[in-house]
Amino acid sequence: MPFHSLGLDASLVRAATEKGYLAPTAIQREAIPPILQGRDLLGAAETGSGKTAAFSLPLLQRVAGQSPTAPRRLQALVLVPTRELAAQVGESMRSLARLLPRPLKIAVAFGGVSINPQLMALRGGADIAIATPGRLLDLVEHRALKLGSVATLVLDEADRLFDLGFADELGRILALLPERRQNLLFSATFPAAIQSLAESLLHDPVRVEVEAGAVEEPAILQRAIAVDAGRRTQLLRHLVKTGGWTRVLVFVATKFAAEIVADKLRKAGIDAEPFHGELSQGKRSQVLADFKAERVQVVVATDLAARGIDVARLPAVVNYDLPRSPVDYLHRIGRTGRAGESGVALSFVPPASEAHFRLIEKRQGLNVPRERLAGFEPVEAPEVAADLAPVPGTGGIKGKRPSKKDKLRAAAVAAAAAER
Repeated sequence: MPFHSLGLDASLVRAATEKGYLAPTAIQREAIPPILQGRDLLGAAETGSGKTAAFSLPLLQRVAGQSPTAPRRLQALVLVPTRELAAQVGESMRSLARLLPRPLKIAVAFGGVSINPQLMALRGGADIAIATPGRLLDLVEHRALKLGSVATLVLDEADRLFDLGFADELGRILALLPERRQNLLFSATFPAAIQSLAESLLHDPVRVEVEAGAVEEPAILQRAIAVDAGRRTQLLRHLVKTGGWTRVLVFVATKFAAEIVADKLRKAGIDAEPFHGELSQGKRSQVLADFKAERVQVVVATDLAARGIDVARLPAVVNYDLPRSPVDYLHRIGRTGRAGESGVALSFVPPASEAHFRLIEKRQGLNVPRERLAGFEPVEAPEVAADLAPVPGTGGIKGKRPSKKDKLRAAAVAAAAAER
């Protein structure tokens, strides 16, 4: 099915084609027509499904269809959880809009940088705003944006908006929007908070659920290497130097680990940089720019980079620490193998993390054979490793730590034994 059959304007179809979108993905086929009709929509979309274009293309067409002589007013608002995702959505939307007969003003706003340039950019208004919740409220308080004319609201990565604690800000924003509007909600997972939000926000919505098998599967080779926790950095250095990877994205559990691992790689002669939430926005932007331009070979990141970061032709992703959530595993490995390219996703599995990796396999329907590389074979037995401090990122695996009920039972047994 070609894009033009979905009811899109020829200029948008041409822009999509020039970006390499030769045919619509499953979510684009299902979502674009009802969005063009003005329907509310609930989209379940995993990483790599093409959801950004799924809402951007019809949104641009609806906004561009307004009278060119009317004063510029904010007509569409896209809320995202992170600075990087805001920048990425803005870049994609501007690229798709560049051939429209009527130029649109698309504003991107996020925190972590000075608000003044964003205030200046909003002089004269905007047609579409893409923003993180906190910075959007700042702009409203500075009277740089008014939300009373918003006709379409998009919540992108809605589950992450709640994970990152934006529930209060989201409630304040919703109160400023007109009651009559189109609402589009996209989320990879649907915890109770998201289901409750969907029920209160959406009116007779079209539901689009793209099953994992319906997404055009990227060519990702998944590997798992058994290795002692203390030898992961050595193994990582070995793989980077022998794997022929021009760039590698390495996921760790904490900002401290990101700094330490990147520093050790640099000392080994590998160009590496940490990437985490406590870096300034300028530094984060510079790291990503250098990574995309292949001036940096390895970026060691927290889960800040697990969603929304799109690096073309990224050959490899490494889970130095396993993700806490099985869902985050998919988001992490989805950074490689994008846009038809192939890639490798490699996980380090210390003995103490074996149970957690089995849980990831079970939840995601995977079976990844454990590899043992010569010179890096684990020597710790699982039962010994389980007694050590847990590896960061395991998230407290059920069965490895006693629950509160287990502790109460143990205390009761001990008290009964003492009475005897």
